[in-house]
Amino acid sequence: MSRLLIKPCSTIFREAPPVFLAPFLALALPAATQASKFSSSAVLCLRTRDNNRNRGVSAIRRTGLKHPVSMSKEPLPQPVLDPARRSQVKVDENHGLWAFFNKEKKFLTTPEVESAHGRPWSVEELRHKSFEDLHCLWWICAKERNRLATEKYERERVKPGYGEYEGDERNKTVRTTQRAIKHALTERWYAFEEARKLAREDPEIDMRKAGEGNVYNPEAFEDAPSEEEASERQSQLQQPPLTMPSVKQQAEHSTTNLGPA
Repeated sequence: MSRLLIKPCSTIFREAPPVFLAPFLALALPAATQASKFSSSAVLCLRTRDNNRNRGVSAIRRTGLKHPVSMSKEPLPQPVLDPARRSQVKVDENHGLWAFFNKEKKFLTTPEVESAHGRPWSVEELRHKSFEDLHCLWWICAKERNRLATEKYERERVKPGYGEYEGDERNKTVRTTQRAIKHALTERWYAFEEARKLAREDPEIDMRKAGEGNVYNPEAFEDAPSEEEASERQSQLQQPPLTMPSVKQQAEHSTTNLGPA
């Protein structure tokens, strides 16, 4: 029985082709066809053009632009690496951008120079200043803060290891002065608003004439002199002043009046 079972297997292996002929036999077999008429994939042959204009453009591989532009035929400028061949650029000494640097026109200020400053302005001192002086002082503080911010950015880039504390202290002083200027201007604004409210309620002040003429028209006082009294006073003022006798004349007059003893 065992021989009968083994024999068919031996005949099967004996009739099977060698293993190295398997690829050839796979090509010889008929291709499997799709039975259904429905397909969810897009037909590639119907794609007439590529809608992506940047297809094939790569900055890493330096492929360049796919479509030509107006500057394609112009040569790109080449950097001048030789310092002797570079053109000397003339800079205006009074250019506004120099305000972002110190007086020596250097990138960083030494800690000794940075810490050599006085105290901030107080509100009591700024109350006596005019609007023009406060305006000028404000923009001086703004320019100083721009310079400090430029040097702070430069210190973060270069990392020299000095100047951070002195720059922060100077910036605090400048900001305190600006805060005092705002305080003084705020007090003036509130005083002006209160004065304007009182002027609106005062019958002697006509705010509608502001900018045209005299706004203040005072009424006559109760103890004001009449027209006759005013004319008499005017005539008295027009008379010549009385002349007082001199000391010599007074002495002569006293000697002539003296009689015998």
